[in-house]
Amino acid sequence: MLAAAQRVRARFYPAIVTYSRKVFLPLTNLCRDYCGYCIFRRDPGQPGAHTMTPDEVMEVVRAGKRMGCTEALFSLGDKPELLFPEMRDTLRRMGYKSTLHYLEAMCEMVLRQSSLLPHPNPGLMSAEWLERLSRVAPSMGLMLETTSARLLAKGAAHDNAPDKEPAKRLRVIEDAGRRRIPFTTGILIGIGETLEERVDSLIAIRDLHEKYGHIQEVIVQNFRAKHGTPMAAWPEPDHHNLLRTLAVARLLMPQMNIQAPPNLSDPHYDDLLDGGINDWGGVSPLTPDYINPEMPWPHLEELRRRTEAKGLELRQRLPVYPEFVAQAAAHSELLARRLGNSADTQGYARRAA
Repeated sequence: MLAAAQRVRARFYPAIVTYSRKVFLPLTNLCRDYCGYCIFRRDPGQPGAHTMTPDEVMEVVRAGKRMGCTEALFSLGDKPELLFPEMRDTLRRMGYKSTLHYLEAMCEMVLRQSSLLPHPNPGLMSAEWLERLSRVAPSMGLMLETTSARLLAKGAAHDNAPDKEPAKRLRVIEDAGRRRIPFTTGILIGIGETLEERVDSLIAIRDLHEKYGHIQEVIVQNFRAKHGTPMAAWPEPDHHNLLRTLAVARLLMPQMNIQAPPNLSDPHYDDLLDGGINDWGGVSPLTPDYINPEMPWPHLEELRRRTEAKGLELRQRLPVYPEFVAQAAAHSELLARRLGNSADTQGYARRAA
């Protein structure tokens, strides 16, 4: 199966493996969901609970620019103001009605005041909010994770996580397709789903892309157990399990950009190329992976060395993939202007990898 996946990848992506040089901006880690595997989220008053100020956002963005970053990845909890009056107070003090209003303003600020391009992962959104954010971000994302509603049951991974209902997440991905928004999604493996459910999740993504043509990449992310979470003792999927899932994804979606995070498979992350991936995702020379803080990013020169050892070229892309740049630029004059300045003639980042 791995050999077949490599042949398919070689047919459609014969020479280049991409990555995005990014800064990771945890805009707020307050969240109304309580996923069994998550160490990122906080309640107000918990150690580490924080909502970034605009000055903090721009300080990181400016430092990222100096290090050649082109992506500002915004990660945040899902609608924390609906659960926490403290978040409502914070937003009111800053002059915003909701977390999504604040995110929109920060994306626009990054676009207007820096050379980086925003890529927000804000959780569930209405069709109106997808449209609004598409004017200030060339791409955005929402992990499907799984189509298995079983995992909403008591004691399962998505117990007490209302925003992880698969039908709601599929609706957002479809709404993005209707609006031709370049979109990132993917699956999280090893959280209690069956192999059949895992394949069903990939097929659901494939079917939405075949209908709308808007999914720019599919991430296959492996569960890593976190100390202090309800799933701390849950068994992690082994490396071969991940490789087989990557191969299935490549065979189901031959022309899709398939990504797997290298830091979650260190020290053997170069093996992921054998599963048929053609992208490493976002890698930061500056900020940690706040979702998996115990898993540092690989150094970019080491990532290049390992990629070239497989006979492939490492190339830096923007948060929006080359083939989706024109689609993203159509959403606003501001985006069109910024993308024109950031993309080379092939749609990759102007800065060399």
